[in-house]
Amino acid sequence: SGKSMKRFLMQLSRLLFPPKCVLCGKLLRNAENDLCHPCRTDTTHYPSKNPKLPYLAKWIALWYYEGSVRKSLLLYKFRGRRHYAKTYGRLLAMKLLSEETGFDVLTWVPISTMRKWKRGYDQVALIAHALGDELGIAPVSTLKKVRNNRPQSRLKGAPQRRANVMGAYRCVHPEAIAGKRVLLLDDIITTGATAGECARVLLTAGAAEVVCAAVAAASHHSKISR
Repeated sequence: SGKSMKRFLMQLSRLLFPPKCVLCGKLLRNAENDLCHPCRTDTTHYPSKNPKLPYLAKWIALWYYEGSVRKSLLLYKFRGRRHYAKTYGRLLAMKLLSEETGFDVLTWVPISTMRKWKRGYDQVALIAHALGDELGIAPVSTLKKVRNNRPQSRLKGAPQRRANVMGAYRCVHPEAIAGKRVLLLDDIITTGATAGECARVLLTAGAAEVVCAAVAAASHHSKISR
């Protein structure tokens, strides 16, 4: 039957490609899922009380952007580990449910067409779809990157980063967000300049409020643009 065939293929896949911890890369034991036990217990979770960021009603992140988390995200973004999206999406879904973060529309911070063509995938869109699968919500593409600005990672301070993203995004489906609470997904929050600019565009287009969720965020609270 179809079910037994599917089960057989899953078992075969586990034999050929045994699941590994998304953070440290170690083989997972039978009882482990997504993360090995040490990474699940020892990786510092990002606190729930975060400094205010412009245009965002609230924002959350899973972990600090350092150590094995940083390594994991760099492999995901630049080394084709696109299957990591499923784990990030699953863990973000659990965090959102535990924090009781309510929203009507799920969307994401898009990358430029050129960057997507070079990379082969939009890394945040993949996480949005994985998160949507977990929560039973189809993500909606509401933003388009209209300016291929310099990568934020190459810029230092918050003012520089804010200037770099100004006017870089446009709302393409204002009817989808009018009067709605929007969950904006990103992979990494450093100064919050990108998420803030995207939230500003969504609010200008008629969103009631924007909350942001990210896989990781920088630890320098004091330097986050308030």
